Amino acid sequence: MVDPAHFRDVLSRFASGVVVVTAIVGDRPAGLTCQSFTSLSLQPPLVLFCPAKSSTSWPSVAAADSLCINILSEGQDEVSNGFARSGADKFAGVGWTLLPNGAPALDSAVAHIGARIATVYDGGDHHIVTCHVESLQTPGERDPLLYYRSKYRRIRSLD
Repeated sequence: MVDPAHFRDVLSRFASGVVVVTAIVGDRPAGLTCQSFTSLSLQPPLVLFCPAKSSTSWPSVAAADSLCINILSEGQDEVSNGFARSGADKFAGVGWTLLPNGAPALDSAVAHIGARIATVYDGGDHHIVTCHVESLQTPGERDPLLYYRSKYRRIRSLD
């Protein structure tokens, strides 16, 4: 049997980016932080992310017609932390605009991916959510926020 703490420690050695998935629910913005994100297919253009089943924000976001997957930039540690918390106004102090699909695009993100949910699969204690990509934006040249060994990191050039 695999010990959960050991599993977490070993898998924390894989560096990943951090995304915040946002949507408009009713007339209010909603969102959640997600570390598990990847491209899935070029034809058709698909991505996937994996929100925890324990997320209190996921049911609202899942009901939205359109999403924005915001790839966070270095320095957006607090944005990531804020969208990972339950019960707070996650958008307080966070600038955003609407994508053409109507989903909130967070200011200062590395990229915005406008999407709609294709399919949701069971993934143990997470959902596996595949999305059709409808639009892409890279609003400037920024380095991404990284997550490695349970800490936020930055890219360091080797030259």
